[in-house]
Parts: sequence; C-alpha cells; structure tokens
Amino acid sequence: MEGAWIVPDWKAPAHVHAAVSTRQGSGISQPPYDRLNLGLRSGDDPAAVVSNREALAAALDLPGPPLWLRQVHGTEVAEAGVEDGDDEPVADAAVAHGPGKVLAILTADCLPVLFASADGGTIGAAHAGWRGLAAGVLENTVARMGGPAGSILAWLGPAIGGPSYEVGAEVRAAFVEGDPGAEEAFAPTRPGHWLCDLYVLARRRLAAIGVTRISGGGFDTYRDERLYSYRRDGAVSGRFASLIWTR
Repeated sequence: MEGAWIVPDWKAPAHVHAAVSTRQGSGISQPPYDRLNLGLRSGDDPAAVVSNREALAAALDLPGPPLWLRQVHGTEVAEAGVEDGDDEPVADAAVAHGPGKVLAILTADCLPVLFASADGGTIGAAHAGWRGLAAGVLENTVARMGGPAGSILAWLGPAIGGPSYEVGAEVRAAFVEGDPGAEEAFAPTRPGHWLCDLYVLARRRLAAIGVTRISGGGFDTYRDERLYSYRRDGAVSGRFASLIWTR
C-alpha cells in the first residue's frame, strides 16, 4: 500500500507510530466507496469493510487489532485493554497505557486528534466533530491519559478546512459563548452563517488546558480527493482511519 498513507510529522518518541489511511489503499470497496472504506456503518458492504480492515492491519504490520469505536459525537473515552472485545465501545476517544495497543478513529470531515505522552508510555486518539469538540472530548482524552498536560504531544489530522466548512449560528454560539476569543475561528459569509476553522478551535481548547506541543493541521478533506468527505459526498461517503500504536 505504498503511497496510501499520511504519516504524521511530529516529534513523538520513536516507538510511537501513527498513520492515516486514504482511499488509495488496496481495499475492495466498490464505487462510490472505492476503495479503502473502513466505516462499518457507512452503508458499504460490511464484508468489504471487514476485508479492508484486515488489509489495513497487515499493510501497517500492526501489533494487534485496532480498538474500533462506535462514535456518536460525544465525549466518552474508552481504554484499550479494558474495553476490548467483540463489540465496539460507544465512545469518541480512546487511550492506551503500555505497548502493543492500537487506537483508531474514523472520520470523513470531523477532526481526528492523536496524542502521545513525552515518554511514549501513553497514547490517545479522539474524534472531534464540532459537537464533541465543544463538549470537551479533547479535554476528557487528555485527562484520561494522566500526567502533566504540558508533556503531552498532539497531532491534528485531516479534517474539513475552514474555507470549506460553513456553519450556522448554533455552532458559533457553542464555542463563543464560553470563549469569546473563539471568534477568531469564524468568518462571516451570508446572514446567520460563518466559515468555521476546526483547527483553530482545537488549538485554543488544547492550549487552555496546557497542551501546547501541537502539530498538524492544514488539511481539507472536502477538497482532497484522497480522503472521504461527508459534506462533499453525502450519505455515500466512506470513512478513513487515523491510527496510533506503540511497539
């Protein structure tokens, strides 16, 4: 699957590994989901998605099966090794302590955020759509990791970019009412609507809790054909995965 991954550019310890899948991997999903759709609840053939997940694990030589989540735009944080099993836990973030565990977040416009402690002993991953971001999913993930927030590294993965993401008043209010400075993430368009920069919002919320070692950002899933985008493709959009693991 050479060329099928986006590899985070950050200063995580050497034994911490991360990758983001794209549509270009050797999956078997047919149009309009082609090819490496990893979302079981996206409307694609479930057998194809299971095959794609197996191909992904083999291509990345993962040390174990990913902890897939049933994401609901909430703030719950699962823990690998505690909530593993046949059923995907209902959560929008996960953490893992110790080596050999794999975390995975599925997105198609929402913001995936990967975390690592400075020593690489703890990792985390979060699904931050605007609802989860406003409700505190990033803060909950950092808290569940433990340790000083200032020692945690964060990487902001592929999400819809500000120039492509128009939102209504309820989204702006969800952030600005608690943080007037969050206005910097919103640019007015037509009446009652703004362009929203999820990366600016995520950086503000992380900095507010002491996480300042932040990398990534600058993607736009809506404009990047390598990636799935729900806003661009609608209900037939697949999902790509942002993964982090340790060896």
